[in-house]
Amino acid sequence: MSDVMIRVPAEVRDRLAVLAEARGTSMRAVIEEFANSTLTPEERRERAERARAYMAEQFGHYVTDEESAEMGRRMRAAAATHRAETGER
Repeated sequence: MSDVMIRVPAEVRDRLAVLAEARGTSMRAVIEEFANSTLTPEERRERAERARAYMAEQFGHYVTDEESAEMGRRMRAAAATHRAETGER
């Protein structure tokens, strides 16, 4: 695999350096982790459809769009509460 240079603002570079140091790794590893763990909207839709199919097959319940949206709202609210309580970004 060949390396390439990516131009980012100095603030982003500095943030990557802080994250890498906190994790005891390199900026390259932080960027690789982000790229490998972040899903595209299409990948999220596909994953959601597989989860719906699994729920229907294994538990006999098809998750409706409304149920899915409500669960999404609950999860975002829980994450926001957690961030507020812990001071995370």
